[in-house]
Amino acid sequence: MADRRKLQAEIDRTLKKIEEGVEVFDRIFDKVTEAENQSLKEKHEAELKKEIKKLQRFRDQVKQWAGSNDVKDKNPLLEARRTIEREMERFKVVEKETKTKAFSKEGLARAASSKDPKEKAREDARDWLNRATDGLNEQMEAFEAEVETISSEKKGKKSAKSNPRLGHLEESIQRHLQHVARLELVLRLIDNEALAPEDAEDLKDLIEDYLERNQDDFDEFADPEEMYEDLNLDELDEIKQMAHEVAHSAPTVVEKVIEKVEAAESKKEGGDAGGGGGGA
Repeated sequence: MADRRKLQAEIDRTLKKIEEGVEVFDRIFDKVTEAENQSLKEKHEAELKKEIKKLQRFRDQVKQWAGSNDVKDKNPLLEARRTIEREMERFKVVEKETKTKAFSKEGLARAASSKDPKEKAREDARDWLNRATDGLNEQMEAFEAEVETISSEKKGKKSAKSNPRLGHLEESIQRHLQHVARLELVLRLIDNEALAPEDAEDLKDLIEDYLERNQDDFDEFADPEEMYEDLNLDELDEIKQMAHEVAHSAPTVVEKVIEKVEAAESKKEGGDAGGGGGGA
């Protein structure tokens, strides 16, 4: 009789530990599903694995007691076993999901490494050419904004147009447009496999240097064509036409900005005059 009471006390303690363990498991499970990044998710999953192993050890003990003739009321043991096995199934789902993602990452990594080296080289070239073009366009937007600011100053049309800074900005825009045209052509030639990506590697360093220093060392970059001489782009009729269009587009950009500012000022002056007349 005493042995049975002792056994029942041990069973009760174990069932209590199982109940507490399930609560801990559920809390960690929620952390896994709510994790905002993969590293945090993996951390919580490791904690979840420790808890499920504890519950599995309790399950083995519960199974042993449930099969013993010394235990009369086996329902709490069977219920505890079902609860643990339910949590085990939940853990398997999480574990499978993690393994699937790991295999997916591995597969993607293998695919990337097995990609045709020539295609990868073309992709790398596209990336830096597009970045360089974006950088040139951003700088041109800044130049045009400065042109607009200078042109809107209350110094009269002649004074604004004779400002030496406008000439500097006009030349900067013209150079940038020439570079954009050249880089777009280089990109097309690489896409069409008429130009090998490695042949444009030296150009990459030159363009990056130009983007960084074109204003500080303005005179050093007077001739944009120098950077492209080794690529023999001038052998293509297309680039000759493009160069012609670029040479005539830069002044137009500046003139249009000035005209826009002057038109806005004229409209404002007309409105002020009309308002003054109405007041009289």
